[in-house]
Amino acid sequence: QVELVETGGGLVQAGGSLRLSCAASGLVFSFINMGWFRQAPGKEREFVAAITHYSDTYYADSVKGRFTISRDYAKNTVYLQMNSLKPEDTAVYYCAARMNILTKTPSDWGQGTQVTVSS
Repeated sequence: QVELVETGGGLVQAGGSLRLSCAASGLVFSFINMGWFRQAPGKEREFVAAITHYSDTYYADSVKGRFTISRDYAKNTVYLQMNSLKPEDTAVYYCAARMNILTKTPSDWGQGTQVTVSS
């Protein structure tokens, strides 16, 4: 059974930084494409970033240059470093596993962690 546990959300002022973590279990982490999505109130869930099993990275245009996705194979953990945060980054952030990089669709979701950016 796949389990994804996100941590690291919180409240931050605009311009600040946060790092989200996602600990994965129940899958062969080294062979899995991972990703992050977010959902703001009243909006659809949207792709944020992805990292392949060989560590190629992909980003939504809205976060390019500000967010960095990375992974630690020894800890079965994927990270999302978020810098220069803006109020429009406020959302619930979801970790995703077994991502199809072409379609940006995953097979598994975490429970989500709230990120709130105040102006």
